[in-house]
Amino acid sequence: MPNTALITGASAGIGAEFARYHARKGGDLVIVARRQEPLDALKAELEAIHDITVTVIAMDVGTPEQATALYEAVKAKGIEIDVLINNAGFGGHGAFLDRDLAKDQAMIDLNVGALVTLSHHVGQEMKARGKGKMLQVSSTAAFQPGPYQATYFATKAFVSSFSQAIDEEMRPHGVTSTALCPGLVNTEFVAVADLEGTGLAKQKGATPASVAKVGYDAMMRGDLISINEARLNVMMNWIIPLLPRRTVLKTVGGMQTK
Repeated sequence: MPNTALITGASAGIGAEFARYHARKGGDLVIVARRQEPLDALKAELEAIHDITVTVIAMDVGTPEQATALYEAVKAKGIEIDVLINNAGFGGHGAFLDRDLAKDQAMIDLNVGALVTLSHHVGQEMKARGKGKMLQVSSTAAFQPGPYQATYFATKAFVSSFSQAIDEEMRPHGVTSTALCPGLVNTEFVAVADLEGTGLAKQKGATPASVAKVGYDAMMRGDLISINEARLNVMMNWIIPLLPRRTVLKTVGGMQTK
């Protein structure tokens, strides 16, 4: 399977759009998510339009152990991964001490643990072959702490930092890693994270297709970080770093208060 992309969280939203964009470029796919039916529907859609092969793996990759099981399942099928898109992740609204600790620990397991595990397994093969592309889906949340989404923001800060560091290590071996840091995107994320009614959710979000294209193209160029909108790029890199930290905390916290 030439130019094969493995995409986690591919059943909807940005993940499904990554799959569509890669398919339009003639690449084969391994699409992964918990829900079988939307994966099967996406496979049927893409194979009907494009001369490609789509492999469906319906499984939960919410822990490092499950990420290893996914890698082993891909290996068992004899598939080599040329592009890894770590898209699966979730957030959750509420003051940290009021939230169910198990939910935040599960968030860390998926957003951080599974991503690191899959990057390690697939990255070793890419390094051995001397080529490969990774896209780690982070967020503009990575650029500041996030009261009322404390754990989520922290996981995305980890993802962006991790992605840049491994890019520096792997680049001499022909492998790159790009962190995609979008702002609000019009997906089911807001509902799942219980953000409806917040100032953040009232903002105009980007379309999943536009974000997927920006991130995918940045990955192919080997960019370190990609932010999907120019105004967000200015805000994250030139304004927030200059503001007093307490001001940033109060502003972000206010945007996430219902």
